[in-house]
Amino acid sequence: MPTDTRRITGPESSVSPYSFCKIQEPQPLFNSQDLRKDGRKCDQVRPIFLKTGVVSKAQGSAYLEQDGTKVICAVYGPRAVIKKEEFSMKGQLRCDFKYTTFSCKYRRQYQQDNEEKDYSVQLLEALEPAVLLHKFPKAQVNIYVTVLQNDGSALAASITCSSVALCDAGIEMYDLVTGCSTRLAGDRLLLDPCKHEEYSSKEHSEVNNGSVTVGLMPSLNQISAVTSSGEIQFEHLKKAINKCSEICVQLYPVCQQSLSKSVKENIKENT
Repeated sequence: MPTDTRRITGPESSVSPYSFCKIQEPQPLFNSQDLRKDGRKCDQVRPIFLKTGVVSKAQGSAYLEQDGTKVICAVYGPRAVIKKEEFSMKGQLRCDFKYTTFSCKYRRQYQQDNEEKDYSVQLLEALEPAVLLHKFPKAQVNIYVTVLQNDGSALAASITCSSVALCDAGIEMYDLVTGCSTRLAGDRLLLDPCKHEEYSSKEHSEVNNGSVTVGLMPSLNQISAVTSSGEIQFEHLKKAINKCSEICVQLYPVCQQSLSKSVKENIKENT
């Protein structure tokens, strides 16, 4: 039987490289000094870096960095709705959340998985109440969020980054939306959790063990979205939401400063 000499034949069977990795045991949340692994206290958040106008081809864009979590967002539109079945006199938002293939410990797929689709819906629900949709009828705004590196609290960082990118694009909004996440571990709240601190249903099945993410419009003092996972009692859930809301208010001046700096730079360039 003739053989194809231009092709390199692969092995008949293969083994995943992850099978050779050592199984890491869950790390403790606190050390002997009652501090987290990165030296933070329970109520401390990671330093934040925020910059607008990072994607030249987009109508508006923003880049957010919280230690090891790095998110970039690009906004396009408003543009006309192409499909007739999606026609509406009210404007529409389209959110697309995606991890890069190299952003996590294990390689992600190119196509959206269920987690990314779920985050896209949650991101839309957090941003939609803040946008004046009636200002662009028969049109839609597309928001593309890409997580370049994931070290926990990716959804909360995406909410803040997307909100600033929308404002940078000139989309009229009632208010900015800032996001914050917290991890509940018994009676303790770990604000802005890292990747190893995040809740996992496979590792934690106790009561009052879970995570909460809040999207807040600070100047209006209105919560636009709340999402939670795990089994949490109402008293602990209420406490977590209040703590996240306090951090969201503290993030508000950071967003304002970034947008103000961007406007001043644009004025200098055009004069």
